[in-house]
Amino acid sequence: MPDVTLTIDGHSVTVPRGTVVAVALARSGRRAFRRSVTGQERGPLCGMGICGECRVTIDGIPHVRSCQTVCQPAMEVRTDERA
Repeated sequence: MPDVTLTIDGHSVTVPRGTVVAVALARSGRRAFRRSVTGQERGPLCGMGICGECRVTIDGIPHVRSCQTVCQPAMEVRTDERA
Protein backbone atom coordinates (compact mmCIF):
# COMPACT_ATOMS: atom_id res chain seq x y z
CA MET A 1 0.00 0.00 0.00
CA PRO A 2 1.38 3.41 -0.91
CA ASP A 3 1.93 6.10 1.70
CA VAL A 4 -0.33 9.14 2.07
CA THR A 5 0.97 12.71 2.12
CA LEU A 6 -1.04 15.38 3.91
CA THR A 7 -0.35 18.88 5.17
CA ILE A 8 -0.21 19.69 8.87
CA ASP A 9 0.00 23.39 9.68
CA GLY A 10 1.60 24.05 6.30
CA HIS A 11 4.16 21.21 6.45
CA SER A 12 3.99 18.03 4.37
CA VAL A 13 3.80 14.81 6.36
CA THR A 14 3.86 11.32 4.86
CA VAL A 15 2.35 8.39 6.75
CA PRO A 16 1.34 4.82 5.89
CA ARG A 17 -2.12 4.46 4.31
CA GLY A 18 -4.73 3.78 7.01
CA THR A 19 -3.08 6.02 9.62
CA VAL A 20 -5.46 8.20 11.64
CA VAL A 21 -4.78 11.93 11.84
CA ALA A 22 -3.95 11.81 15.58
CA VAL A 23 -1.09 9.39 14.86
CA ALA A 24 0.14 11.55 11.96
CA LEU A 25 0.15 14.56 14.30
CA ALA A 26 2.06 12.65 16.98
CA ARG A 27 4.56 11.30 14.45
CA SER A 28 5.19 14.85 13.25
CA GLY A 29 6.11 15.89 16.80
CA ARG A 30 2.88 17.60 17.84
CA ARG A 31 2.07 17.32 21.53
CA ALA A 32 -0.76 19.86 21.51
CA PHE A 33 -3.42 19.49 18.82
CA ARG A 34 -5.41 22.61 19.65
CA ARG A 35 -5.82 25.36 22.22
CA SER A 36 -8.83 25.85 24.45
CA VAL A 37 -10.74 29.13 24.48
CA THR A 38 -8.53 30.17 27.41
CA GLY A 39 -5.35 29.30 25.50
CA GLN A 40 -4.47 26.02 27.21
CA GLU A 41 -2.84 23.35 25.08
CA ARG A 42 -5.05 20.32 24.47
CA GLY A 43 -4.23 16.90 23.04
CA PRO A 44 -5.67 13.42 22.78
CA LEU A 45 -6.89 11.82 25.98
CA CYS A 46 -9.07 8.81 25.22
CA GLY A 47 -8.00 7.93 21.67
CA MET A 48 -11.45 6.62 20.76
CA GLY A 49 -13.52 9.70 19.96
CA ILE A 50 -15.28 10.22 23.30
CA CYS A 51 -13.36 13.07 24.95
CA GLY A 52 -13.04 15.41 21.96
CA GLU A 53 -9.66 16.73 23.13
CA CYS A 54 -8.03 15.73 19.82
CA ARG A 55 -10.20 18.06 17.71
CA VAL A 56 -8.52 19.79 14.78
CA THR A 57 -9.60 21.59 11.63
CA ILE A 58 -9.49 19.34 8.56
CA ASP A 59 -9.99 20.78 5.08
CA GLY A 60 -11.59 23.87 6.62
CA ILE A 61 -14.03 21.90 8.83
CA PRO A 62 -13.48 22.71 12.51
CA HIS A 63 -13.84 20.34 15.48
CA VAL A 64 -13.02 17.10 13.65
CA ARG A 65 -11.88 14.31 15.96
CA SER A 66 -8.39 13.42 14.74
CA CYS A 67 -8.39 10.03 16.46
CA GLN A 68 -11.36 8.92 14.35
CA THR A 69 -10.32 10.35 10.96
CA VAL A 70 -8.17 8.39 8.51
CA CYS A 71 -5.55 10.40 6.63
CA GLN A 72 -6.39 11.11 3.00
CA PRO A 73 -4.09 12.33 0.22
CA ALA A 74 -3.78 16.14 0.13
CA MET A 75 -5.75 16.53 3.39
CA GLU A 76 -5.05 19.84 5.14
CA VAL A 77 -4.92 19.70 8.94
CA ARG A 78 -4.70 22.80 11.16
CA THR A 79 -3.84 22.64 14.85
CA ASP A 80 -3.24 26.33 15.40
CA GLU A 81 -6.87 27.40 15.66
CA ARG A 82 -8.69 27.86 18.93
CA ALA A 83 -11.51 25.40 19.40
